[in-house]
Amino acid sequence: MCLHADKKFERFEEITPELLVKENVKLILCDFDNTLRLHSEKEPAEELAGWVKSVKSAGVKIIIISNNGRKKMMKKFCEPIDVPCVWWAKKPLSTKLTEAIKDSGVEPKFAVMLGDKWSTDVLAAKFAKIRAYKVNHRRNVI
Repeated sequence: MCLHADKKFERFEEITPELLVKENVKLILCDFDNTLRLHSEKEPAEELAGWVKSVKSAGVKIIIISNNGRKKMMKKFCEPIDVPCVWWAKKPLSTKLTEAIKDSGVEPKFAVMLGDKWSTDVLAAKFAKIRAYKVNHRRNVI
């Protein structure tokens, strides 16, 4: 088993709908904290909302899957962008990833995990036998 990310990016915005279609991705499981949002963000940034809309318009499903245990906060964050979320995923265990993939109706070979940490996101993807895309830890960009 190869334990490195299949692709690396600076930020989630670099993962375009065109790339996902080219790579035959039909489901993207996304880490939450420091991948899609800064800890200080209480609602989705415009960049995230636009990215989600463009990815969905390409026919790619999105599920946020996080080790964050704050269910109420996560649901409140995810509702405006109409993305389901899984909290307290206990990554790098792959159980919640496997369940999310099964529930989505997408075959694992068409799924990818997007995250900022090798020790949780990339390993969980590899244990679930799906591709892993790694982004750099999200920071404020000026």
